[in-house]
Amino acid sequence: MTTIQNIRAVTAESRFGTLKREFATFVNQKLDSEVNVEFTHVDDIINVSFPEIIPGIAFYMTISKEAIHLASNGDNQLENSIILEKQLVDFLELNVN
Repeated sequence: MTTIQNIRAVTAESRFGTLKREFATFVNQKLDSEVNVEFTHVDDIINVSFPEIIPGIAFYMTISKEAIHLASNGDNQLENSIILEKQLVDFLELNVN
């Protein structure tokens, strides 16, 4: 599990909006790819899926005012999931303020 401390309080809803608007572009530019990214949001949890690469939900985030807790959903130690997790963490760290 990765924890990213928020500089200012954010809600899961606002983080969800940012992810939906900006993350796919970010990851596709960084990896020079055309990765399809899907998100679902319920209460303080955001699920992240890469349906063409990893079956099911790849990562889930629990959002609080203080931090974002990111975890993989199961044993995602494939090279692709490690690369995608790094990109997700980089994106979240760039957008915590």
